[in-house]
Amino acid sequence: MAILGRIRKIMRYAVACFLVGLLFFGGHLALLQATGNFHTVIPGQLYRSAQPSGAQLESYVQQYGIKTIVNLRGSNDQPWYREETAVARRLGVQHIDFGMSATKILTVDKAVALIDIMKTAPRPILVHCMSGADRTGLFSLIYSYEVAGVPEDVAEWQLSVLFGHIGVPYLSASFAMDRSWKDLEHHLDVREGG
Repeated sequence: MAILGRIRKIMRYAVACFLVGLLFFGGHLALLQATGNFHTVIPGQLYRSAQPSGAQLESYVQQYGIKTIVNLRGSNDQPWYREETAVARRLGVQHIDFGMSATKILTVDKAVALIDIMKTAPRPILVHCMSGADRTGLFSLIYSYEVAGVPEDVAEWQLSVLFGHIGVPYLSASFAMDRSWKDLEHHLDVREGG
């Protein structure tokens, strides 16, 4: 009986630890959404966020000197898009639409076109998608490695749970972003660790 009691106590402790961890993880994701998932990727060059409101966009442009907005959601006729393009026009900021899906692998050809945008667009750049986690994470990873010369192992943190990306094979549709990077690594001749 004493052994059974100890096992129950250990199990309760393990479940409690798991639930506390889950609570912290959920809190982290909620905080990302509450802050618009805005982060500096490369100071003075690249900033990332979830879909910004017009007021947030104006604030980012004023505070960080944003010269280009890259919208990874693609053009459409939704109110957020009309507001975003109107703010960009009013503030004299270049607006680039590059539609891509968080659940579909980005082809090497599309990735090369994206890298061209990264290299030629006026900086600083603000890149966004809907949640600022998956598509924006892949963009930030590619930019960090290919344009800014950040070592691969550091750049890969841009596509991680730190920014809300959950890339688990067979469990999360956004794993397509991880797969896209793996495919692109071969094209870019990426060497592990840097």
